[in-house]
Amino acid sequence: MKKIISLFMALGMVLSLAACSTNQSPSESTPEEQRPIDEAGKTLVVYYSATGNTENVANYIATATDGDLFELEPAEPYSDADLNWTDDNSRVVREHDNPDERDIALVKSTVENWDEYDTIFIGYPIWWGIAAWPVDGFIEENDFTGKTVIPFATSSSSGLGKSGKLLAQKAGTGDWQEGKRFRSGVSESDVTAWVESLEG
Repeated sequence: MKKIISLFMALGMVLSLAACSTNQSPSESTPEEQRPIDEAGKTLVVYYSATGNTENVANYIATATDGDLFELEPAEPYSDADLNWTDDNSRVVREHDNPDERDIALVKSTVENWDEYDTIFIGYPIWWGIAAWPVDGFIEENDFTGKTVIPFATSSSSGLGKSGKLLAQKAGTGDWQEGKRFRSGVSESDVTAWVESLEG
């Protein structure tokens, strides 16, 4: 009887060892590799730039994300005189004082292969505490459903304020993030550091 019991115990140990050898412990399994956000889909950097500052930041973001660029160009371009906010008779002051005149026609307001982009950066200068209104037409013309939208702005003194939130309300679709305001003349390294913080 003792021999039979010993035989069963030995058989049980062999089966237990065999089972252990075929199952990896959690520490031995290969962890799933984390993918940066920009590998989830294509990135598009949309921007309106009045004096070149926003364009510089847009280029830095496109380089950091390997994204595509899309410039918003008013059908009637703004001259230096038009942009003189200290002149009560300038175009931007007139448009600011008369919101009905802020409907700025764009050379192009839609993007080819729009559905391929998962992440959209939208850049603009700050005008009177809000996004420069030439971006409004683009926001209204496009459906941001299923897209992550990240606003960015340039200004010598004003903050981002509610500009991004107001654009999100105007769009009515998309997952809008908080965004970032950059000073005029910001360095590429500072912009790149911000982009990398989004991917973390």
